[in-house]
Amino acid sequence: MRNERNQQAELSDVFQQHAEAYQSRYSLCSSQQKAFDAIRGCRTAAMGSHSSSCDSCGHKNMSYNSCRNRHCPKCQYLKQVVWVDKLQGRLLPTRYFHIVFTVPEFFKRLFYLNQRKCYDLLFKASGRAIQKAAANPSFLGAEGGCLSVLHTWGQSLHYHPHIHCLVPAGGLDADGMEWIEAHKKFFVPVKALSKIYRGIFMKLLEGLLNEEQLKIPEKDTALYSDRKALKQRCYAGLWHVHIKKTFKGGNQVVSYLGRYTHRVAISNSRILSLEADKVSFKWKDYRDNRWKVMDLEPMCFINRFMQHILPTGYYKIRYFGLFAAVNSKTKMAQCFALMQTAPKASVYQGLSMYEVLKMVTGKDIATCPSCGKGRMLTRDKEVIPEHEQP
Repeated sequence: MRNERNQQAELSDVFQQHAEAYQSRYSLCSSQQKAFDAIRGCRTAAMGSHSSSCDSCGHKNMSYNSCRNRHCPKCQYLKQVVWVDKLQGRLLPTRYFHIVFTVPEFFKRLFYLNQRKCYDLLFKASGRAIQKAAANPSFLGAEGGCLSVLHTWGQSLHYHPHIHCLVPAGGLDADGMEWIEAHKKFFVPVKALSKIYRGIFMKLLEGLLNEEQLKIPEKDTALYSDRKALKQRCYAGLWHVHIKKTFKGGNQVVSYLGRYTHRVAISNSRILSLEADKVSFKWKDYRDNRWKVMDLEPMCFINRFMQHILPTGYYKIRYFGLFAAVNSKTKMAQCFALMQTAPKASVYQGLSMYEVLKMVTGKDIATCPSCGKGRMLTRDKEVIPEHEQP
């Protein structure tokens, strides 16, 4: 078999070794079960295989197929590369801010029980907050936009739903005739943005509660039944909104984006070892900005990972304001015109995944590994990296 491994312990090994014990103790919803089975069987006989042979020397290779599940740490790389390349054509050549929106700790049970509706709520509240702040004449006085990415985890794999936003440092004026550049600092103070975000969030949440669209956790029945008490708790302090690095242009943004868009809760490179009674992995403690090692009992480790399986078909990347698809040929086109530039052409558009892989790695996997001259063919076609197909 041709499938190669870069390290000894992987997420799939944890699932494989402890599948029977875990599934006898815990029940999974359909999306979790699908992801669990896919990751467990990725690049093994459970996923089937494909073979190829050299048209010169006859050398044969057989490789197991990949699961292609979006939560699998082995099946995301080329998807990420192609998506980021496509995104380059949608980014304006200006500075960018990176903003992270979080929710108070006591909301996490409600979020986990109502993932689709609460994640939608988080997207809408953060996206509208940025648009409202940008439109305020006291701040920027222009139409802004953002690209938003949902994450549900922290470094230690605890459940921590939050939104990463990339926001251009400027906006289009009301007449659509001028691009208004923001100052070096973000165009709205972080405390003001936090208050705007909190207000929009609470209004949307109150609407969902009034319409009885949310399941209330048993432990929080008293809290959500008393709206006055809920508001007092929510408005007791500022919500955490972090404005992070400032980027100078689209290329720098794109290289940074790749770390966030198609990331899963933990990469295989962070898993250090797997033993019968523990899984060891490295994590970054942002309190002192140091990498540390955490040991978890296998059942606990799997439980933490399974919390981050998204509902089937849920989109974790969204666009707001100027970046919304409805504005791509109108307002965004006007922004490019005002900046006297054109959208960057896609490098990989129209290419097969085999061609993309060759460009990214500089290696031609269709070259025979035995004779080095022939071409590896599968059903009279050059071998395609099936495990990296979209």
